[in-house]
Amino acid sequence: MDLQKVYKEKLTTAEEAVKVVQSGDWLDWGWCTGTPDALDKAMAKRMPQLHDIKIRGGILLKVPEIFKIENAPEHFCWNSWHMSGIERKAIAAGIAYYGPIRYSELPRYYRDLDCPSDVVMIQVAPMDSRGYFSFGPNASHLEAVCQRAKTIIVEVNEKMPYCWGGDSSAVHITKVDMIVEGENPDILEMKGSDVMTEVDKKVAEYILEEIPDGACLQLGIGGMPNAVGKLIAESDLKDLGVHTEMYVDAYVEMAKAGKINGTRKNIDTNKQVYAFAAGSQELYDYIDNNPEMYSASVGYVNDVRTVSALDNFMSINNAVNIDLFGQVNAESAGTKHISGAGGQLDFVLGAYLSKGGKSFICCSSTFTDKAGNLQSRILPVLDNGSIVTDTRTNTHFVVTEFGKVNLKGLSTWQRCEKLISIAHPEFRDQLIKDAEKMKIWRASNKR
Repeated sequence: MDLQKVYKEKLTTAEEAVKVVQSGDWLDWGWCTGTPDALDKAMAKRMPQLHDIKIRGGILLKVPEIFKIENAPEHFCWNSWHMSGIERKAIAAGIAYYGPIRYSELPRYYRDLDCPSDVVMIQVAPMDSRGYFSFGPNASHLEAVCQRAKTIIVEVNEKMPYCWGGDSSAVHITKVDMIVEGENPDILEMKGSDVMTEVDKKVAEYILEEIPDGACLQLGIGGMPNAVGKLIAESDLKDLGVHTEMYVDAYVEMAKAGKINGTRKNIDTNKQVYAFAAGSQELYDYIDNNPEMYSASVGYVNDVRTVSALDNFMSINNAVNIDLFGQVNAESAGTKHISGAGGQLDFVLGAYLSKGGKSFICCSSTFTDKAGNLQSRILPVLDNGSIVTDTRTNTHFVVTEFGKVNLKGLSTWQRCEKLISIAHPEFRDQLIKDAEKMKIWRASNKR
């Protein structure tokens, strides 16, 4: 096959490509750094002619042009598998909705369930010598999307990292219907705070005490998991492995400090395995054409069976708040949506099943609300409308700046006592009173 000839035959403009979209269609809009750019601009011009378009995507790093059209909700809705701040604002504008998922199951939604996809538009790396377009750092569920889609349009970006992986990390030109060469914009960065607070540091120190040499790491998004990475980079730990849903800058820092080599991983030895990646340009440069990295489907990466097969698996994730029963909310502030379930439960379950594994849910003990009032993140019960991301039966370690507790195997009064012990001292007395009313506080409990 003359790949270059096929390439030229399928090459078209963004304006021509989007003409395939018809009213009522379901569109898939890539994922994170792989969301389209030139095709987005072309769709913004075409969208006013259409109605009832349903678009799926997630973790937007910039506001799409289609969001800016007049009377946007009359023409389309955005359905997010995991929300960024941009998508949260789109909820208020009547454009966006969340799709609750267990992230490891997402590829199956496309393969096995009624999850139609008429057109998929993905930003990809340039075609390689064998005719493959790398999804860049966005393997996630895109192989399954391409298998389901009636029409596949790829937008080539010369700046997209070429990410090593298996079949799920790329799409072959024979499967592609149209190719668009975009303007090669810089890959969007996801920048977190570089400042490690004292609370972040203290929580990270507690977790670091539990991590042995040779452990395999999964870090969630946020300041505290990032702080753990920074402390590991400065520690004496060695021979660490990586198996994570999202690859973030903390891993690059640890790897460059010589802490990560994957030699003790009992599967995918020597490989840093991830489902998608986002961060700084330094991160994109590090993963580009790096054979140490392994970009794979989230159906493999997050599968509890895969995670549990890795010895000494350490899962470190954030929470919005937690109640005295041990229920964890990592998704909402009451009914106000924040992010999504993602793969947190996958890793909470998998880490506990791992030989020597541990799952950590971490948060600051308090936050300051918009009125300037100090509020506890440890609550008697979750606020009305809050989402339970991790049920009380699955919660393992919980960590705040006041300590760490293991809730596995404890009755309600024991859990209550442990959680109040790591709450902010200002709220402990009231939490005890609330616990007494709920009949989960024993008279012999420590006060």
